[in-house]
Amino acid sequence: MSLVLNLTELLTPAVRDTGFVLEEVKVTPAGKRRIIAVIIDGLERNPSLGEVTVVSRRVSEILDSYSQLGEMPFTLEVTTPGVDRPLSAPRHWRKNIGRLVKVTPIEGEPYTSRIVSAGETSATLEDREVDYSTVKRAQIEIEFNRKEKR
Repeated sequence: MSLVLNLTELLTPAVRDTGFVLEEVKVTPAGKRRIIAVIIDGLERNPSLGEVTVVSRRVSEILDSYSQLGEMPFTLEVTTPGVDRPLSAPRHWRKNIGRLVKVTPIEGEPYTSRIVSAGETSATLEDREVDYSTVKRAQIEIEFNRKEKR
């Protein structure tokens, strides 16, 4: 089994116990050391900086005693996915209700619309219903100076 898969299995329960989801583990060689990036996310909201710090401490404790890392030093980075991450799970859509999303369907032209609601198999946008199975890629569009409706 690869180191990434081992780390994913090892860290998933610890991240889950802190109330978050382990999105991905990346291991990148960097000279005489490795960078271990642990990407976490919330189920319904983005983790705060303080919450990421708590997870980072927990992950660090686990990795410090994990013998399969060997003697090669590593740098740990615990972070959240960036806003450029594709929406690939229903919870990603739910977390972004109210935001603009650019949808590239499997068939047809890309379009941009605001997420109104999101379920397990589809999302309601301002101007249409979109079934996740028909989406090739969906990504949040960053809005600067958006005026909130009151």
